[in-house]
Amino acid sequence: MDKVDKITEQWNRERPDLNVGPMGLIGRLIRLSRHLDKGMDETFAEHGLNFASFDVLATLRRSGEPYRLSPSDLLATMMVTSGTMTNRIDQLAKAGLVERIHNPEDGRSVIIALTKKGFAAIDGTVTAHVETQARLTSALSDQEFSDLNKLLGKYLSSFED
Repeated sequence: MDKVDKITEQWNRERPDLNVGPMGLIGRLIRLSRHLDKGMDETFAEHGLNFASFDVLATLRRSGEPYRLSPSDLLATMMVTSGTMTNRIDQLAKAGLVERIHNPEDGRSVIIALTKKGFAAIDGTVTAHVETQARLTSALSDQEFSDLNKLLGKYLSSFED
């Protein structure tokens, strides 16, 4: 039994007319998300980053050479407003991790590019991040991991398709 079982048992006792099964599932997902966020935030902090900065740097790094994207391309991969994205880019530029360069195809726009310092920062952080994620999922067997991953993918696609 976990803490969510206790909550759903209480609701079943107090309101047996309600189907609290979804409450249990969503409660577990929320609680798991908090534990996962905490574990990953600790890793980011050890590398001088937070989730927001990691997200931008990782997006640029995984885009491949030359590790640069337009602000709109960055925005399309993240669930944030353009104002939030501008703030993230400003902070990363102040830290010397990204730079704004004029778009050679359109002089009125800029492209956000990883600097050498940003490349080194994200490469080290993503290595530690992957290790942290492996630790955070190690309670599952290979089969459980695969099954859960498929189920969550199906569930997530019902919202994102």
